[in-house]
Amino acid sequence: MLTLMSAATWVQAAPVAGTVIHLSGPLFVKKLDGSMRVLGEQSGVEVGDTLSTQGKGYAQVRLRDDSLLTLQPETVLSVDTFAYDAASPAADAVVFTLKHGGLRSDGGLLGKRSQDRSTLITPNGRIGLQSASVVVHYQPAAVVAMRASSRLKSLAVGLASSAGQADASYSAFVAAVSARYVYRLGNVLASAESWAAQGRASLTVMFVSDPFSAPLPPMRVPGLYVQVLDGQINVTNRGGTQDLITGQFGFTASNTTPPLVVPNDPGILFTLPVSFSQPDGATGATSKGSVPAAVDCQVR
Repeated sequence: MLTLMSAATWVQAAPVAGTVIHLSGPLFVKKLDGSMRVLGEQSGVEVGDTLSTQGKGYAQVRLRDDSLLTLQPETVLSVDTFAYDAASPAADAVVFTLKHGGLRSDGGLLGKRSQDRSTLITPNGRIGLQSASVVVHYQPAAVVAMRASSRLKSLAVGLASSAGQADASYSAFVAAVSARYVYRLGNVLASAESWAAQGRASLTVMFVSDPFSAPLPPMRVPGLYVQVLDGQINVTNRGGTQDLITGQFGFTASNTTPPLVVPNDPGILFTLPVSFSQPDGATGATSKGSVPAAVDCQVR
C-alpha cells in the first residue's frame, strides 16, 4: 500500500520548468493545490506555479532550455505550460501569464528552434516571445489608482509645507482649503480604485508638483508596455497585431485596441541588483565557513 501511495504521489507531481538562480527580496509561489510557499535560490519552479515578488524584490529563474525570466518587484507570473525535450522538438511549448508587474525574458534553446511556441499572455494581448530578449510591463488601472492615492498624500504634505512658509493668516486659510479638498478628492479616488479593481473603469491621473515640494516621478497610464532589446516579437489581441524588432517600444491600451509602436521610451525602467550580474552561485561563501564581504542577513 505504501509503495502504491508513493507511486501515486510521484505521478501527480508537476514537471519542473526551471530553477531560481538569483533572489533579492522574498519570492512566493502559489501551487496548484492552493498552498503558498517561500522560494529560495536553487528552488525548483514547476508547471502550474504562480510566482509573486514583493516590495523591492527581484527574482531570476533559469528554465530548462537555458532561457531566463527576471521578475521585477510587485510582479505576479504563472507558469502555465513548459514542455522541452532536446530530442523532441515537435513537443515544444511554453506559455506564461503575466497578471501584473514587469519582467525581462531572454530566449533559450526552445525559442530558437520553435519560434512560434513561446507565448506570454497578458490581459491586453498575447506576446509571441520567439527567441528575443524583451522587457514587458503590464500596469492595470487599479494599480494606477492606488499610486494616485499615495501621491495624494504627498500633495497634502506639500500643501501643508507651502502653508508653513507663509504668514499665519494665510497658513490657516490654506490648511482649511487643503483639508476640505484633499478629503473630497480622496473619496473620489477611493471610488475610482473600487471601480478599476472591478473592471468597471480605467483611471489615469496626472499630478503636477508644486514649487515647494520635490518633483514627482512619472506615472505611466494603464496598459501593456514592451521593449525589444534583441530579436523580434509579435503582440496580438482583438484589436490587431503588431511586430516589433530590436530597439523598438510598444504600447497596448486594452485588449480591444491595436498594439502600437511608440517612437520613444515610455519610461520602462529595469535596473537589476548588482548580485544578478554574478555567475550562478557566486553570491555564496567563497570557501567553506567563510562569509561574503557584504551580507544583508544570515539565517541559521
